[in-house]
Amino acid sequence: MECCIFIMNLRGLFQDFNPSKFLIYACLLLFSVLLSLRLDGFIKWSYWALFSPLWFWKLLAVIGALVGTGFWAHNPRYRAEGEMCVEFKAMLIAVGLHVLLLMFEVLVCDRLEGGTHFWLLVFMPLFFVSPVSVAACVWGFRHDRSLELEVLCSVNILQFIFIALKLDRIVHWPWLVVCVPLWILMSFLCLVVLYYLIWSLLFLRSIDIIAEQRRSHVTMATSWMAIVVPLLTFEILLVHKLDGHSSLSYVAVFVPLWISLLTLMATAFGQKGGNHWWFGIRKDFCHFLLELLPFLREYGNVSYDARGADSAEELPAVAALEPLKMAPLFHKKTGAVITLSPGKYSAPPPKLCMDTPD
Repeated sequence: MECCIFIMNLRGLFQDFNPSKFLIYACLLLFSVLLSLRLDGFIKWSYWALFSPLWFWKLLAVIGALVGTGFWAHNPRYRAEGEMCVEFKAMLIAVGLHVLLLMFEVLVCDRLEGGTHFWLLVFMPLFFVSPVSVAACVWGFRHDRSLELEVLCSVNILQFIFIALKLDRIVHWPWLVVCVPLWILMSFLCLVVLYYLIWSLLFLRSIDIIAEQRRSHVTMATSWMAIVVPLLTFEILLVHKLDGHSSLSYVAVFVPLWISLLTLMATAFGQKGGNHWWFGIRKDFCHFLLELLPFLREYGNVSYDARGADSAEELPAVAALEPLKMAPLFHKKTGAVITLSPGKYSAPPPKLCMDTPD
């Protein structure tokens, strides 16, 4: 009989939380919503106000890096620790890329608000971001660091060039051709999704794999599908809209992108990582939050287990440890039988403990 089992552990949920990724995806989601409303004419905001979620993202990154640098300068003992030094350098690389992205966004806003400079000049910070990202990826590979933003910037250099040439009308290709580098990248991501799907099916049919591994592979395959498929749908709809082959509104075009970003925000709760030097916290975000707000400790150890009526009878309930069963003892003189109260007896520690060599 089918049963519905839902288990939520708040401690495990926030212990693997990645605040940096959650902030980036949330800002991108809000910006995409405002942009679609602006393109459809529902709001008449200036582009400087429209880019406010991105300004907030970059502002937090710069302030966090400055505070982390101040803690690094006032605590020389951390420089001797190898891992702390690597994380501090990774933070400097990340904030450098954020500054270049900020320069690009400022130039875009100025161009959209009536500027006359060429789009090639607007995209110049991105042209610098790409080679710097390649060097950062090599450095991250050598030091076993995950640099997702750097990988994304490094593989899209050709796409940036094509878009700038198209906007300056140096080339007159349709947008379907301009986005050829993007189609190549998305085809690779589709292969990744197919790989995860095949492996999850194999793990489901295998009897030698424990349930936890099966569940993790199915979750990974489902999350990749929920990210890549809507993202590819958004890109196809946007290209058809820009080429004039679609009458859909921009809000309808952006809906698949919102699904992908919401999925990415959900996956941020299960991705360990994050640099410990942002804002100088020097520890996991969960531990820092519990020290900052002690009343959350009471709820951090709470787990919710909701099962169906039938499954509650089938699955063993979480109870106290089974009491130790002891044989009855006999008194030598009187011959009376002495019975021990269950759960009250604990074996005494040994007087002498000797470890035998292997």
